[in-house]
Amino acid sequence: MNLKKKILVGYGVALTLMGLVVTWAILNLWSLGQTTDAILHDYYRSILAVENMQDALGKQDSGILLMFMGDIEKGITQYRENEILFMEGLNRAKKSISVQGESEVVLNIEKLYSEYRNQFILLTSGKDQSQHTHTLTLETYKKIILPVFNEVKATCLELRNMNEETMYIVSEKAGKISRRAIGSTIFVASIASIAALVFSLVFAEKLVLPLRRFVDAAQKISTGEYSVQLSVETTDELGQLAVEFNRMTAQLRQYHLMNIHRIIAEKNKGDAILASIEDGLVVFDTECKVTGINPAGCRILNVDFSEKDILYCKQIFPEQNLCEIIAETIETGKPPDFPDDERITTFQCGGSKRHYLFSVTAIGQSDQKLSGVVVLLKDITQLREVERLKSEFVMAASHELRTPLTSLGMGIDLLLEHAVQFLPDKEKELLEAAHDEVHRMKAMVHDLLDLAKIEAGRIDFEFESIPVATLFEHARDTFKSQVNMKNVLLSIDNTEYLPPVRADANKIVWVLSNLISNALRYVDQGSYIRLSAKRVGDTVHISVEDDGIGIPPELQTRIFQKFVQVSKHDSGRTGLGLAISKEIVRAHGGTIWVESCTGKGSTFTFTVPIYLG
Repeated sequence: MNLKKKILVGYGVALTLMGLVVTWAILNLWSLGQTTDAILHDYYRSILAVENMQDALGKQDSGILLMFMGDIEKGITQYRENEILFMEGLNRAKKSISVQGESEVVLNIEKLYSEYRNQFILLTSGKDQSQHTHTLTLETYKKIILPVFNEVKATCLELRNMNEETMYIVSEKAGKISRRAIGSTIFVASIASIAALVFSLVFAEKLVLPLRRFVDAAQKISTGEYSVQLSVETTDELGQLAVEFNRMTAQLRQYHLMNIHRIIAEKNKGDAILASIEDGLVVFDTECKVTGINPAGCRILNVDFSEKDILYCKQIFPEQNLCEIIAETIETGKPPDFPDDERITTFQCGGSKRHYLFSVTAIGQSDQKLSGVVVLLKDITQLREVERLKSEFVMAASHELRTPLTSLGMGIDLLLEHAVQFLPDKEKELLEAAHDEVHRMKAMVHDLLDLAKIEAGRIDFEFESIPVATLFEHARDTFKSQVNMKNVLLSIDNTEYLPPVRADANKIVWVLSNLISNALRYVDQGSYIRLSAKRVGDTVHISVEDDGIGIPPELQTRIFQKFVQVSKHDSGRTGLGLAISKEIVRAHGGTIWVESCTGKGSTFTFTVPIYLG
């Protein structure tokens, strides 16, 4: 018998026992279902029909009382509507008779209700009140209508009690059947489970014994013992597997002898590739210990490294910030997210300083255990020099442009003041356009000069201890008239509990003013702008929130760059405000970012350090 037949026999026995238990359970459930269905189908529907009849009868009686109170039309309408509902309930009660004596009670209800209807017909047979058979008085209602109403109501209650008592008796019966079914099912299931367990243990032992031999042999192979062989005792699939296993171990033994030379060749190839990379490459294990450095990395870090050497991160990187990033990557499995301008480190190489852009990458898949971290050092010294030259050129060009632009602006202002009344309308429009463009150019030149000075470190910052509330008050005073004109609510959260910050008050107020100005430009009338702050560690997070048009996701990572604008309608703006704000915040040792959703507003947040004395 092959392995497949053996397994099928084992499953067949288990399925037979399971089928026995399932069949027994189905029979018990069927019996219980019959009883439950009788309760729901026969008795519950009768009870529901009686409740509808009682409700309709009560509303009919309310209609008659409305007639006595003088609202005859409304009373008759209410009576007729509920008369139909009562008859429908009575018909359902007739169709669902299942209790002995219920038929007589239903006939009695029908008889009494017929008398109740006759009394109503006598009450409303005339065209007006003078022609009514009964006089519409409360005394008439008490003597003629109310007794019949009470008899019908009492008989309906009798019918309901009859069905409820019968349903309770049937429910008790269903409970006994349920308990008996549970007990018998547990008994049958226990016998079947014991039999299946005994059979499974015996059958599993026979199947697992050959597999244990395979496991032992595999463990020996994993330790490098490729000469292991299994004895073939059966002709089933396990016996065939043993034959193939012996053949595999023989081939592994041959492959192992051949593969050593290939591994050495691949290692040499990898070393050659690493040696050809001009960027520095450093590999760390999970203990921040160096496990490999390429030649470029040794040159950059000025170290000699071999596989026997033991070096740690703090020994080769002078900046502790980089070691903290590596440690965080090892702990979380992914590098922290921070801007590119903070991923720059500087090393002393050959008597000169070199700047490097570093990137940290975790080694290992997201669903596997982290095995280490790779740090790549890319030389950007030349790029930094180009950036410096560009900033100096922008500063020089802006400085040279400022004087002629000032003269040109003064000339245009004089023309607009003295000669504009002598010019035709077309020339007036051209002159006004030139006036606007000159002032826009002057603002751009001024912003470019400020940005270039900040980037070059030529602007002095006067740091002092300043309360956050003071910064907010200065910013609000600046825009008091603008927010009133646009009907915008500029609110300030309570910041008295926050510690003072270390900042240049004028520069931070300039950042706040720029953010508020941008918010005013993109909010509608009746909107709000909110200034808030909170402490996070040794910094204070200052936020400017609005409910304007928001910023598209594709622009949120670029708006702090030069000349980037959110809307094309802002062509008159320089696009330098946020870039200058970023440099001012950066000079304070902080960062700035935005959180926005299109159509739901934006929140700009920047950090300022706490004043520590």
